Amino acid sequence: MTVHALQPRWGQPATGIISCIAFFLIAWLVWFIFSDPRGPVGAFPYPFVMYLAMMILVGLWQHMFLGDWPFQDIPQPARGIIETVVNLGLVWFGIHVVFYRILGLGFNFLSQVNLEALAAAGRTALPEVAGKTLTLQALVHPAARFGERAVVTFVLIGFFSYPFVTILFGKWPIRPSDLTQPQAGLAELGWCSTLTLFFYTILIVPFWGAVYGQVFGTSYGFNFPWWSGICGTGHVHWVFGWWEWAIIVLFMTPNVWRMKPWSVITWPQPWKGLVSLAGTLFLGYLLALICVNLAPLWLPMQEVIQHLPAADKGIPIRFLWYHAAEIAGFTLIPFLIWHHYFDDLAASADKDSWGAFWFRTLGVLLLCMLNYVFFYYVNFGHWGLGNHHMAGGVGERVVAGESLIWNFWWIIPLLWNEWFFHKWPFYQPAGH
Repeated sequence: MTVHALQPRWGQPATGIISCIAFFLIAWLVWFIFSDPRGPVGAFPYPFVMYLAMMILVGLWQHMFLGDWPFQDIPQPARGIIETVVNLGLVWFGIHVVFYRILGLGFNFLSQVNLEALAAAGRTALPEVAGKTLTLQALVHPAARFGERAVVTFVLIGFFSYPFVTILFGKWPIRPSDLTQPQAGLAELGWCSTLTLFFYTILIVPFWGAVYGQVFGTSYGFNFPWWSGICGTGHVHWVFGWWEWAIIVLFMTPNVWRMKPWSVITWPQPWKGLVSLAGTLFLGYLLALICVNLAPLWLPMQEVIQHLPAADKGIPIRFLWYHAAEIAGFTLIPFLIWHHYFDDLAASADKDSWGAFWFRTLGVLLLCMLNYVFFYYVNFGHWGLGNHHMAGGVGERVVAGESLIWNFWWIIPLLWNEWFFHKWPFYQPAGH
């Protein structure tokens, strides 16, 4: 694919400001149509979150692995429109065929349709002493929908396990090679899917083992969460907390960090990648742990505890780990828009200096804080997105605000414009 140099159509910071407003309005409008309970579809939170998560993952495959093959030479905006249509088709196929029908042949927990069929036929009924019966009514409730949530947990793992080979390992061991597309992209997809299965088995499957082996049954085919003794909860939200921060560190690396701090490592691959991977996971866990310990300092914890689900038994640790993931989500738009549409603006002329690194890092954290305040304290989640469970005080809002869903939805117009539309119409070929 021929990559042409681009320049902001209206200069900076005007191009960045215009694009940011445009992406926000597009995301908000589409949210109202498909997710907002006041809108025509009202698919919040499920299955809306499942489809949006899979859209991003499939888009990553299309752009990062396949290099937009075979549409890379089609002029804009036709190319972007075609790739979007293909993305939606692949998302439907991935969920309803690969997960529900193919993987569902062996794993019911990955298939919402299988679980609903079993519940409707009464095959999930249990003796009273063996656990709670998973009824069809409970299964299709928005607070359950376990098959859809199992797919989302796969995508959560994939947000890190698929791109880290490109970002930290320079596509090793697939590259360097003389492979062309689509062979190179499919090889990378296969390699990264193997790694995704590894992480998914360790970090996600034990949680579903607890759901179907303790809460709704007595199965011992799956193991139970091994992290219960580490963090005080067996819930998968512990994984959400630090894994989401690891995703943020991973993607800030090629964006506003411009490959710092790992660029100081001069070792060849795979050693550079392994050290960078360990450092990324360490920083992810450290940042999540900081959020878990600092959040009670500004949150009204007594009010939070009053609104926790009954299963938490008044202990907020599960909530705090999930809230750490939500805090991480508020950095997404700041660092992506800063890199792609503000061209890594910094206070110094040298954008690759350590001063510029810290300038953008602190700027992203500041914008993350303002984004957080706007969502929860100005209560955009309620009046803007229609989340009816945010009608109360701050303590109630943070427990059920689901800000992570909005923050991932907000970045889709940005990613689609950068990946599929090559920044059209906000940027133009250099020299125009």
